[in-house]
Amino acid sequence: MQRSNIVVGLDIGTTKVCVVVAERDEMGKLNILGQGRTDSEGLQRATVVNINKTVEAIKTAVADAERESSIRVKGVNVGISGAHVHCINSHSEISVNQSGIVNASDVKRFLEKAKTNIRYLDIDHEIIHVIPQEFIVDDQEGVLDPIGMAGTTMRGSAYIVVGMKTKIRNIKQCVEKAGLEVNAMTFEPIASGLAVMKESEKKSGVVIIDIGGGTTEVAIYIDGAIRFSEVIKVAANDVTHDVAYGVKALYEVAEDLKIKHGCACTGERSEDEEILVEGIEGRPQKSFMKSSLTLIIEARMMEIFELIRDAIKRSGYFEYLNAGAVITGGGCLIPGTDVLAASVLGLDVRTGFPEGVSGGMKGAINSPIYATVMGLVAYSFENRVFQDRDVIDLRESQTETADIESEQGQSGKKIVDRLKDWWEKL
Repeated sequence: MQRSNIVVGLDIGTTKVCVVVAERDEMGKLNILGQGRTDSEGLQRATVVNINKTVEAIKTAVADAERESSIRVKGVNVGISGAHVHCINSHSEISVNQSGIVNASDVKRFLEKAKTNIRYLDIDHEIIHVIPQEFIVDDQEGVLDPIGMAGTTMRGSAYIVVGMKTKIRNIKQCVEKAGLEVNAMTFEPIASGLAVMKESEKKSGVVIIDIGGGTTEVAIYIDGAIRFSEVIKVAANDVTHDVAYGVKALYEVAEDLKIKHGCACTGERSEDEEILVEGIEGRPQKSFMKSSLTLIIEARMMEIFELIRDAIKRSGYFEYLNAGAVITGGGCLIPGTDVLAASVLGLDVRTGFPEGVSGGMKGAINSPIYATVMGLVAYSFENRVFQDRDVIDLRESQTETADIESEQGQSGKKIVDRLKDWWEKL
């Protein structure tokens, strides 16, 4: 059975690959049908460095999501990020159609003209998004949706996301080699914002900070529209590397230490204690004080938030962030991260969890780790990028198979009964 209201988000991260299959209920809430997650080793700093490993990770995560949802995944909305992605504010102005009422065609012409107004777009880059920021219809400013308004001219600005063609092509190639179609590509800071941001924050002014494994993504929203974004090449993996260097342990051991005993702020640290650290390759265990672990983590996390603060200051929007900051992503799960962030940024801070999920496997994705992939799902619904051919409901085929097997069983039983009657008559 083909389902036109199902979408699939695919987040190919530096440390993990996440897949979520979802549908939207009558109230507009998301119903999670299935999810898959596996470790990722094919990317560095959100850039593909090993296609085969990335393809296998995608296949594994998709297979898990298919088993849970009974939906065969065909088309996906895949996230894109990395330092190669940059954003441009572009202005545009057009004349409204002869009816004097702004329609969808006018908006399309407005955005197309915004694309042509971009300077310095060389042959190595391509446009990923053209997102309207604000429309001005005649003298009416601050319009977010101009369709249906009367006027003669429409001007305003658009936010254009641009990335390197080769890096975008590598992501697409991995998805296609995994047997999937790319329905859409979404800049991950935009996706994360959709997942964790409340409408009141979006209007008041907020910065979304997604601390991933290889990159930290920053997006600023003012007056209901995205105004600035940046990808920072320092993130949670760097914290783990620092711990491994500091305690002289394997990376996997350091990651486990960070998760089980880590704290990002010395002021939030509980009573000090001794931690046993596994020795490398059969070497004896050694001890390490929890306070020392906290100092290592705090130093790197402080650097991350200082880089974020610098980016926000460069944007020129720091004074407009009335709603403060929302931190999300796996890197924000270290205890004390919100306290450290508030101290360094000088903003009110909260931890962002995926919003707008009403049912299905809600508990399975109720973590900042799933912010990006849930944002990809939300973006798919908002922009109607799903299509009937993208997913096939396996539940009907399973039912049909069961019916066929049942019919075959009944048929076989009848044959046996007839043979028994025939033998008894001999």
